[in-house]
Amino acid sequence: MKKIEAIIKPFKLEDVKDALVAAGIEGMTVSEVKGYGRQQGHSELYRGAEYVVEFIPKVKLEIVVSNDHYLNLALDIIKEQAKTGKIGDGKIFVSDITKTIRIRTGEEDEEAL
Repeated sequence: MKKIEAIIKPFKLEDVKDALVAAGIEGMTVSEVKGYGRQQGHSELYRGAEYVVEFIPKVKLEIVVSNDHYLNLALDIIKEQAKTGKIGDGKIFVSDITKTIRIRTGEEDEEAL
């Protein structure tokens, strides 16, 4: 099992979610996060005053998949749907999951997904 964490622009969330569901990948956790990468924030004007936004609002998706087929499918979908071609499109991280337990039923690992 693999866990995918993707940091994307908030306005791309619905596109990514819809494409994942259409591909049969269900279940995700979404968090509103703030951060920065190479872009290092940016300056904005508000009522004539300039101020620096150091942490850019993003959305973090967490998805756990059971096998490499769904991993590669999810990665392709996220890359395609979240891309704008501009700085700040985000990052995707993949890590191993060694144990999963559904609290309600006690099911474990792939049955718990």
